[in-house]
Amino acid sequence: MSRRRRAREHALKALFSADASRLPPREALDLFVSHHPPDPGVADFFHRLVDGVCENRERIDSLIQKHSKNWKLSRMSGVDRNIMRIAVYEYLFCPDIPSRVTINEAVEIGKRYGSDESGAFINGILDAVAAELSSMQEDPEG
Repeated sequence: MSRRRRAREHALKALFSADASRLPPREALDLFVSHHPPDPGVADFFHRLVDGVCENRERIDSLIQKHSKNWKLSRMSGVDRNIMRIAVYEYLFCPDIPSRVTINEAVEIGKRYGSDESGAFINGILDAVAAELSSMQEDPEG
């Protein structure tokens, strides 16, 4: 398994834990990391993902919600929701990672940690988000 995959999976666990906690998000994440520190080889990318999702959550959630027909963010499984948050963060702030790689990673992680339907659900929403962001890059005034 690649380092980035391990960082993504660890970030999913941290974000899921924070979502399920009654603590403020930053406090919940700090608590998670204190009990489950990332391996040194993945720590930088892990922290980039977790911190980036937290700092940009409103924008990320807005994009996911916009493209999830008939699904409110709060009704999605915590696993699917947080996998998509990580992927949308990558779309927005990791230009070195091709969107196809981000989608494939998200789908594979969804199949591993989510339900039988997670892969298709995640793929559909992320494809739509990627298409919107790509068209915005092509036509910045659109």
